[in-house]
Amino acid sequence: MKLCATLLFLTAFCLSQAAELRITTFKVDATPPPGSPLCNGAVKPVKEIVTPLTARGVVLLGAGEPIVLCAFDWVGIGNEGHDAYRETLAKAAGTSMDRVTVHTLHQHDAPGSDLATERLLAEHGLGGKFSNPSLDREVMQRLTAAVQDSLPKAQTVTEIGLGSGKVEHVASNRRILGPLGKVIFQRQSSGGKNPAAREAPEGTIDPLVRLISFWNGDTPVAVLTYYATHPQSYYGQGSVNWDFVGMAREMRAEALPGVACVHFDGAGGNVAAGKYNDGSKDNRPVLAQRLADGMKLAWESQTKHPITAADVKWTVEPVAVPVRDTLVEDALLTKLKDASQKLPDRIRAARDLTFLHRTRGGRRIPLNCLQLGPARVLHMPGELFVEYQLAAQQMRPGEFVAMAAYGDYGTGYIGTEIAYGQGGYETGIVSRVAPQVEKVLMDGMRKLLEVQP
Repeated sequence: MKLCATLLFLTAFCLSQAAELRITTFKVDATPPPGSPLCNGAVKPVKEIVTPLTARGVVLLGAGEPIVLCAFDWVGIGNEGHDAYRETLAKAAGTSMDRVTVHTLHQHDAPGSDLATERLLAEHGLGGKFSNPSLDREVMQRLTAAVQDSLPKAQTVTEIGLGSGKVEHVASNRRILGPLGKVIFQRQSSGGKNPAAREAPEGTIDPLVRLISFWNGDTPVAVLTYYATHPQSYYGQGSVNWDFVGMAREMRAEALPGVACVHFDGAGGNVAAGKYNDGSKDNRPVLAQRLADGMKLAWESQTKHPITAADVKWTVEPVAVPVRDTLVEDALLTKLKDASQKLPDRIRAARDLTFLHRTRGGRRIPLNCLQLGPARVLHMPGELFVEYQLAAQQMRPGEFVAMAAYGDYGTGYIGTEIAYGQGGYETGIVSRVAPQVEKVLMDGMRKLLEVQP
C-alpha cells in the first residue's frame, strides 16, 4: 500500500511539475558606439548617447520547448539579421528558431541590422554605412550570456493579468486622404509646419495599449505592453535615444520596481504622433507621459486569470509574401553600383535587392501566435498598417488580442490592398511587397487565430 501511495504521489508530483509554467527575463545593452550608422544610414551617425538602448525579453518554460519573446530599441532587424538574432536566442534558450520572435520599437535615433544587405553594400565599397556588424556580434554575445544566466532563475507563473487602457492624444493616422480617395498629404511622425495636418481628424488608429502581466502568487514578475504607433518625437542629429515609447516604458518600470517591463510596437506603420507633435524637445516627455498614463490604466484595469503550461500554445504559419513589381533586379543593381547616386538611394537599392533575392529564393516569413489562456498575441513582420491589428481583433470579437509588428523588417511597409492605389510615401514609394500581401497575411492570421474565412 505504501508503495502504491508513493507511486501515486510521485506521478501526481511529476504531472504538476510538467504542467507548471515558468518565466525568466533578460535585458542587455544594445547601444551603438560613436560613428555607427543610425536609422539604416538615413540620418547622421552616432554623435552622443542620450539614453542607452536595450534588447530585452522573456523566456517561457514548461509548455514544450522554450518560447522566447524579444524587443529591441532599434529601428529594424530584417532578413539575415532577423534570422541570426532568432538563431542566437534559440541556441541560448535551448529551443528552435520557430519558437523565437524578435521585434523592434522602430526608434529612428537607433541602429538597424540586416547582415545580407550589409555584406552586399560592403562588396560595393559601402561597408559600415548601413549598419555595424561588430555591434551585431557583440549584442548577440550579450544576449547569449544573459539568456543562459537567466534560465536557472526562472519563476513559477500562477496567473496572468490582462488589461487595456486608452492613450489620449498620441496616435494619429499618417495618411490624409482627399475627396478622390488619394493621399493628399502625409502627417509626419515628428510634426510639421502644415496646419492642415494638425487639424485633420486622428483617422484610423487603435487607441488602446494592451497589457499582459505574469504573476507568481501575489508578486508580479514581468509585464508586456503593446501599442501601435511610430515612436518618433524628433530625431536625426546623431543623439541616440529610445524616444517617448522608451521613456514611457521606463516610467512604468520605476512604478513597478523589480518587474521586467517589455514593450512591443503594434501595427503602427501608418500611425504616428504627428497630429499631437510639433517636433519640439519639450514635447517628447509630454508624449511619454500620455503613453505611460495609458499603460498605468491598463495595469489598473487588469483582470487576473489562473494559468498553467497546459494553457499555453505556440503556433507558426510561414507565409510567402508577394514581391512588388517595381523591384527590378537590373535597375536596382545599376543604382547600387552608380557612385553618382545619393548614398541613401544606393543603400535602399541594396535593401531592395536583398529582399528580392531572399523572397525569390523561397524564403518564407513566419507569423506566430502565442496563446496564454484567454489571450492571444500575434507576432507580425514589417511596418504593418494598423488595419491588420484591428482586423485581428475583429476575428475574435470580445476577446483579448494583441499584436507585435516590426518583426522581420525586410518587407518594409506593408499596406492594405486598397492603400497601394491611394499613393502616399508608404505604399506609393517604398513598400517592397505587392498589394496581394493583404490576402496572404489575413489568411495567415485567420489560421493562427483559428477562425473560418
